[in-house]
Amino acid sequence: MQKKRSFQRPVIVISRCIEHDPVRYNGDMISSPEVAAMKPYVSFIPVCPEVEIGLGIPRSSIRIVRTSAGDRLIQPATDRDLTEMMDDFSQTFIQSLPPVDGFILKNKSPTSGIANVNVYPSGGKSRAIEKGPGFFGKRILQAFSDYPIEDEGRIRNLRIREHFLTRVFMLADFRQVESGGTMSALVKFHSENKLLLMAYSQAGLATLGRIVANAPHYPPHTIIPEYRRALLKATRLPPRYTSHINVLLHSFGYISDHLSSEEKRFFLEQVEAYRSGRLPLPAVRIIIQTWLLIYPVAYLKNQTWFAPYPDGLVSLPAEELQRGREMYEQS
Repeated sequence: MQKKRSFQRPVIVISRCIEHDPVRYNGDMISSPEVAAMKPYVSFIPVCPEVEIGLGIPRSSIRIVRTSAGDRLIQPATDRDLTEMMDDFSQTFIQSLPPVDGFILKNKSPTSGIANVNVYPSGGKSRAIEKGPGFFGKRILQAFSDYPIEDEGRIRNLRIREHFLTRVFMLADFRQVESGGTMSALVKFHSENKLLLMAYSQAGLATLGRIVANAPHYPPHTIIPEYRRALLKATRLPPRYTSHINVLLHSFGYISDHLSSEEKRFFLEQVEAYRSGRLPLPAVRIIIQTWLLIYPVAYLKNQTWFAPYPDGLVSLPAEELQRGREMYEQS
């Protein structure tokens, strides 16, 4: 029988105003059902750069202003230039972080935003002339390139959230490999993630496979960091649906000898339903998982692709689950 997978707790840096404390400029806290759902499974490191540099709650708003000397972080109401303070804090914060697996930052914030932050031509009333990352967000993007970094607006999107969750739980598992520092732990991690890596990038899977194959010739302290760098690059972009189809058919090949012609035909029909957008991936994937309860194929039974993150974080739109208002309910 296929065992229920256990999960390591990812460590995620999060803007403190998102589901943690009322530290926004106006004293509010941002509600995020997606972040609230993660709390039982994730270890968060909350941070509010504006509070950390001494700005109060509530406080006058700040903005990014383009000057001849470059972009500056200005508080128009007080004419304070906070650029150096924010840069110093960002550097100190990044250097003090323990190993982390991802980031969820406040969208459109002049400090924490990772994109779509307004840049103005002056501190006075004016229209934005450009958009980009905030001051703190930019430093995070530079220091943790290829890491899972999102904002609370983007993770409302189901596909973006699934990609983020898949990666942070994968990286949490990989930190266990780094803690152990053994080649056997690396081989086990690579073996259990083969299908997931295949879905992300066949080229990336090949690169990671070569690193593992060459591992006996090099000490673990050089191979494991090399593997991490390649892992981050291989999983940077979300899998395409066609890649998931390749994994479905690849998995099917390991179990098809046990199946009747009717079962084979049924499964391939469901794959085509997924290809045409009439069926979600989990509905097809669970067919293989059901067969694995009867025919425990060693190669497949511990693959993380079947459960990339905890079931408690799985969510589908209510209309797909036939939940919500009953169609015959009177208005």
